[in-house]
Amino acid sequence: MQTTARKQIAAIALLFAAVTAQASPGRYAIATAHPAATEAGAKTLDAGGNAFDAAVAVAAMLAVVEPYSSGIGGGGFWLVHRAPVGKGDGKEVMLDGRERAPYSSHRDLFLDSDGDVIPRRSVDGVLAAGIPGLPAALVHLAKHYGRLPLAATLKPAIETAERGFPAGERLIRLLKQRLDAIRASPASAEIFLVNGAPPNPGRLIRQPELAEVLRRITAHGADGFYRGEIAAKLVAGVAAAGGAWQARDLAEYTVVERTPIRFAYRGARITSAAPPSSGGVVMAEIFNILSHFDLSSMDRTEKVHYLVEAMNLAYRDRARHLGDPDFVRMPIAELISPEYAAKLAKTIAPTHVPGTGPGHDRDNDAEGRNTTHYSIVDAAGNRVAATLSINYAFGSGATVAGVLLNNEMDDFVAKPGVANLYGLVGGEANSIEPGKRMLSSMSPTFVDDGQRLAVLGTPGGSRIITMVALAILDFLDGADAETIVSGKRFHHQYLPDEIQFEPGAFGANTQQQLQARGHRLKPLKRNYGNMQIVIWNRKSNSLSAASDSRGFGNTRIR
Repeated sequence: MQTTARKQIAAIALLFAAVTAQASPGRYAIATAHPAATEAGAKTLDAGGNAFDAAVAVAAMLAVVEPYSSGIGGGGFWLVHRAPVGKGDGKEVMLDGRERAPYSSHRDLFLDSDGDVIPRRSVDGVLAAGIPGLPAALVHLAKHYGRLPLAATLKPAIETAERGFPAGERLIRLLKQRLDAIRASPASAEIFLVNGAPPNPGRLIRQPELAEVLRRITAHGADGFYRGEIAAKLVAGVAAAGGAWQARDLAEYTVVERTPIRFAYRGARITSAAPPSSGGVVMAEIFNILSHFDLSSMDRTEKVHYLVEAMNLAYRDRARHLGDPDFVRMPIAELISPEYAAKLAKTIAPTHVPGTGPGHDRDNDAEGRNTTHYSIVDAAGNRVAATLSINYAFGSGATVAGVLLNNEMDDFVAKPGVANLYGLVGGEANSIEPGKRMLSSMSPTFVDDGQRLAVLGTPGGSRIITMVALAILDFLDGADAETIVSGKRFHHQYLPDEIQFEPGAFGANTQQQLQARGHRLKPLKRNYGNMQIVIWNRKSNSLSAASDSRGFGNTRIR
């Protein structure tokens, strides 16, 4: 099966070799989750930078103005493509800037003496924080792919952190949601609260210590964060707050360049994130299964049924097999092979067969827009799809040395079969080990049908993968950027065994018919996700972009 999978990928590469050598768009397009980040990226491109320089500027600005979604204290994945024009070579790679477990971590870190999970221990406070990867990733991106110095690309974020930005409705609402965790950290409370309470709209959020961290990175590269004064402050501050980081945790952090997951569906080439992201593998399984069914001939209910059955099977394999590739041997070639998908497709019946695994009932409506994504295509055709996170809103809630720390340790399996914050279960492959990267759902993705290219992604926790999958289906049906990001969404993740769906996604008749097919339905109270997409139409050589109306981001085309 490994040979078959390699042959399939090689055939896809040959099929699109001519496409990738086509003319460049001649303009640029950016879509981000915050106007200030879009502006920072646009200014960088206008100053002569490329898509990779803009990606650094955007990520740094988001770290300042979206502290509830990403930050210097978090990590992410960057799917990058260097256009084969000028000095470009067509290189396409995933930069893995995912957080790592501190060396003091162990398998039972979040369990009590009886072996039960301690509530909130993997969510609140410094013990929930993995070693950040975003600073190293920004330096790597600038050094190996960009044109401009960090002094130029980090300048907008430094100035904004120093000057401050006005608190908006979303920041205030999420502060209220995470108030206890923020109050528990004096440094966080000083930055984000006023007399222990969320600020009024418009109050400036200033982060001078974060500005200093960014200056250190500007001057010293990755060493400005992972070694020296900032690193010493992080180790001491985490220890004082009850954690156990070591100097070597930071000094030994490295960005890894990984080969993306590639597969084909309906004649399109799809490229997405590789482990420790589960996105590419799970999507490859979903679409390989769907290739055995003619969705275009189905009515709404039947189409949804086969889609969620494919999601169910793929998420089951996620739970069983996926983890950090540097620690775990995974049967990826088999999981994404056509032969394996054919076997799975044969197990799907016209009615749903309930799962037999442990169940749970998590109400995770609130996580649908945490994490962040941005998409960039520059005038030469270089492109970046980047999904970044500190996990839950405001991460761990703890700020040390001006850095708001993530709570990505919750993405590990605290105990096999026990759901994490987002309702996901897993096994030994994603158990906690010192230095290991936790499994993620972040799924920055490229979709190329030969005439149009989409650069997309979204936040949304466990629902990221299915959101991107639904967007791909819309794209292949010819939908435009705005239609794609506005589409109503539904989701299945193996456990809990239910179809979650946004308000308005299913009419009453569809709901009744799905229930008649054996599905349990869970209507969600709110919409979720915050998708950002750029589309390059090669036929008309035009660019379009859209920012999800569920958020308040925007786009720029110039």
